[in-house]
This record gives sequence, C-alpha cells and structure tokens, in this order.
Amino acid sequence: MSENAVLIAETRDRVGKGTSRALRRDGRTPAVIYGDKKDPISISLETKELVKSINHGGFLSTVFTVQVGSSKHNVLPRDMQLHPINDTPMHVDFLRVSAKSQIAVMVAVRFLNEEDCVGLKRGGVLNVVRYEIEMTVPAGNIPEAIEIDLLNYDIGDSVHISEVTLPEGAQPTISDRDFTIATIAAPTIEPDPEDEEAVEDEDAVEAEEGSEESEAEEAEEE
Repeated sequence: MSENAVLIAETRDRVGKGTSRALRRDGRTPAVIYGDKKDPISISLETKELVKSINHGGFLSTVFTVQVGSSKHNVLPRDMQLHPINDTPMHVDFLRVSAKSQIAVMVAVRFLNEEDCVGLKRGGVLNVVRYEIEMTVPAGNIPEAIEIDLLNYDIGDSVHISEVTLPEGAQPTISDRDFTIATIAAPTIEPDPEDEEAVEDEDAVEAEEGSEESEAEEAEEE
C-alpha cells in the first residue's frame, strides 16, 4: 500500500452522548475503527486536523493511516456525521483495510477534451448522467477519477461504461447492464425575438383584415 496521510488519534475510555459532547467542546471529534475481524477501537481526533483532511477532497475514498499511540491502522472512512447547521464533523467511522482489501467507493468522473469534442464544437450540449461511479477497487489502489475522452463523440452519441478504460483492478458495482455516463445532446434552439415580433405583426395584420372583411359583408347585407 502506498504512503498514506496520517491522522493522529487518542483512545476513548468511555463512550456515550455525554462523553462525545465533552470531546467536541474540547475541539475533538469522536470516531471508531472497526472491521478486519478485530475488536472496534473508540478514538477521538483533533477536529481542526480532521476538517483539513475533509476539505482536501475525496475524504470518503481516501485510505488514511490512523496512529493511536504506538499502533497504526490503515483505514478508509466509511461514514461521517456532520452538524446540521455548520457542517462540523460530529463522528467518523473508519474501516480497517489492507492492500488486498476489495472495497466499494464512489469515484469521480473527469471529462477530457471538451473544447475539442466534435459534438460540442457543433453546438451540442454535454448531458452528464453520472458525476460519480461506484467502483469495487483494491484498497491500495483507489483511483482519483475515471477519465473519459470526449474528443470523437458527436451529437446524439452516448458514453457507456463499456467504452471507458478503467484503472487496473477496478470494476463497476453495477454489472448487469451497460449504463450511460453522459450524452451529447442536440442544442436547444430558442426562437429569435425578431422572428417572434414578425409573426405577431402578421397575426395583427390578418386579424385587422379579417375585421374589415366582416364589416364589409355586414354592410352589403344591409
């Protein structure tokens, strides 16, 4: 497994709402490490350092090394509870992993060559169906993103998962269908305001002519 970012943690001797509230008042976030057929460990982390890691991006798909005293644990964040108002982390669940562990993570989709894409240059619109794809990947080789080259896609074309070159060892969790990631849609043509005014003028003229014809017919009948 490649070098991981390190999070320094302390053990929690007691658990419960009261203990968790006290930790948060002291600028620490309660957390737990579980999995790999070992007993769970209740820990806490400095909230400021945790927020830095979260703001770096891709937190829930990044393997960290959590150091608790003299022991180190390679872990993947699997769940994170945030404060409903200020988005401060309230609790984090970490899953123990190894380089051989197969895990399911959400991987971002990155589009390449949008400026040179055949369909987009012709006025087409990129319609993204999936901004992320859930993948089963080795814990030691989690891809940062799935890259899709749009260069040769034209209006009306769709990008399916079968057309994408996936990182080594990565497989989509959806395996029963060739799902769509994005399409190049035809441009939406809005009516020209001048054309609309011309149509309105023609309608007004026709209405006026119709009124004049009706008046002439009534005069003849009299």
